[in-house]
Amino acid sequence: MSKALVCVVTGASRGVGRGVALALGAAGTTVYVTGRSVKEGDSALPGTVGQTAADVTAAGGTGIAVACDHGDDAQVAALFERVRREHGRLDILVNCAIAIPDPLTEVGPFWKKPLAMTQLLDVGLRSSYVASHYAADLLIAARGLVVNISSASSRCYMHGPAYGAGKAATDKMTFDMAYDFKPEGVSVVALWPGLVKTERSARVCAAEPDKYGDSYDSAETPQFIGRVVLALHGDADCLQKRSGGVFYTAELASQYGVQDIDGAQPPSPRAYFGAPPEFCPVVVE
Repeated sequence: MSKALVCVVTGASRGVGRGVALALGAAGTTVYVTGRSVKEGDSALPGTVGQTAADVTAAGGTGIAVACDHGDDAQVAALFERVRREHGRLDILVNCAIAIPDPLTEVGPFWKKPLAMTQLLDVGLRSSYVASHYAADLLIAARGLVVNISSASSRCYMHGPAYGAGKAATDKMTFDMAYDFKPEGVSVVALWPGLVKTERSARVCAAEPDKYGDSYDSAETPQFIGRVVLALHGDADCLQKRSGGVFYTAELASQYGVQDIDGAQPPSPRAYFGAPPEFCPVVVE
């Protein structure tokens, strides 16, 4: 079994998942990167799992591409069975996979958008639950870390009710998973990035230059989020205390002295969106 950290990053063909995988790879980890895009043209946006895996390796890690539809439970089970055969443990699981319908950023009420918006609840919310379920014993073997990528949309109106409901549920799911995992030494956190410089947001800005205003200039790169994940995992003394919590990536970065790839310190959006939720400690079995 390898001594390097073993990680799985879901939805890593592009976007946040790709950036997280690259940051983990730069730290010398083994990273299984998953996604449905195996060749250019599979998506309207650029990126494939193979290219991300190759770039992880080029960054100093070991990238392993796994074509996986996170809407198919059998494919997810096969992914973690492979990790079990090849390593027997999992140090970090980052749930980034999300099916984003094209009308996401269109302005208008939910009933004028297609029902396909509910895909956000299948690959996004449910897929994070399924991946964590199949990864559980591997995470327990490593006393590992689960990171669920969420959003401040769980407490404000952002892109409509399907997106907001999925992120709010992700935050609560994180809290409940942490309770179940606590006796096993596994930690679970949800991260709220600010505006992120992904391929999708770049396309939106190109089409609507005024949509994000000046905020895009100080937006986070996807790699910044991965650097925060590494800092969290390396903080063994505080990680269990943070388990179950929801955090702005920018605020954790400030606490850990983590900078973005250009040396910038992205600001926290707390002034706009408010504090992340805190959940009731009452337990009903």
